Amino acid sequence: MFRSYYGLSFNPFDKQAAREKDRFLSKDISEMLSRLDYLKDTRGIGLFTARPGMGKSFGLRCFAKGLNPNLYHMEYLCLSTVSVMEFYRQLCCVLGVEPKGGKPGMFQAIQEQILYLYQQKKQPLLLAVDEAQYLSTGILEDIKMLMNYGYDSLNCFTLILCGEPHLNNTLRKPVHEALRQRITVHYNFSGLSDSEVVQYVLHKISCAGGSASIIDQAALSSVHSHSQGNPRLVDNLMTNALTLGAQMEKKVIDTEVILASVSSQNLG
Repeated sequence: MFRSYYGLSFNPFDKQAAREKDRFLSKDISEMLSRLDYLKDTRGIGLFTARPGMGKSFGLRCFAKGLNPNLYHMEYLCLSTVSVMEFYRQLCCVLGVEPKGGKPGMFQAIQEQILYLYQQKKQPLLLAVDEAQYLSTGILEDIKMLMNYGYDSLNCFTLILCGEPHLNNTLRKPVHEALRQRITVHYNFSGLSDSEVVQYVLHKISCAGGSASIIDQAALSSVHSHSQGNPRLVDNLMTNALTLGAQMEKKVIDTEVILASVSSQNLG
């Protein structure tokens, strides 16, 4: 209903409609992409932490989209378990190797496949592990061993760990000192700034063919104060505001509409 009312070709705040080529380059996404670009050739471990909804998974998608598949082999693993054996099975699955022989057999098969990609195919692996806050001590210890090639003299692949901020606390534990020393790049998302929220909303409206005039400046400022710079909350708030604005027959989204949206979502 609101799409035609506001002259939009699609809901610009629907994550399913988000296209990598139309990404808004916030400070967080720019910092993530520049670090990943450095990491892809130096190899080692990259650590990216953020509160839910800050856009780290979307940042990974943008990075993967820009990779040359002839030069790099990227795989994505989203954790849904803390079991060491399940982790190995998932890793075997994404690498295309048989998950057999128990942990020792899978460990060897994984290492051999990674080495094959690096030495024979000349397409070093970039493995992105999302929701990495669920990694147990056992898995983290095994990751350290997986990265040990040539008496620890060779970096065969890049590991990208993405998770919520308490992942930082986990990695600070003394038991993970050796793994922590392998972290080449580290970035904590800070969220959209006040000015970035304004640019983000207007950019998304523009991508859907809409005009900046459908929302006023005071409403844009209100969006930031109620979303705390979290892109997912901005998207939810704006989707609701557009829906309510059309129902209220408001040609321009103002603070009244934003406050009504906040109230209906119980964000305030």
